[in-house]
Amino acid sequence: MTAEAAVVLCVLVAFTMALVWGLLAAAARIQCVDAARTGARAAARQDPVEAVRAVTRQTAPRGARVTVGRDGDLVRVTVVARPPLLGGLPFEMREEAVALAEQTVGAPKGGEP
Repeated sequence: MTAEAAVVLCVLVAFTMALVWGLLAAAARIQCVDAARTGARAAARQDPVEAVRAVTRQTAPRGARVTVGRDGDLVRVTVVARPPLLGGLPFEMREEAVALAEQTVGAPKGGEP
């Protein structure tokens, strides 16, 4: 009876730890999404790149890498972070947000008045 209880207890503890890690990873992924969106909005307003990175890092999980780029009329912000607690694993959470630069919104195309 004691051996079975010890095995069941170990399995329950491992299962509970896996659930907690899963919840922390999901919360970190949501933070990455929010940070990328916040950065894309700031970049769309034509804020300086360093200001965009700063506001994105405030929202992103600790230690996240932030990349800001522009492709024509679109601004792109990418946030890459490692999962919490098990940072030694080779997994990364990567989220990206794209926004249309405000100076181009409603601008006439092709010389139209």
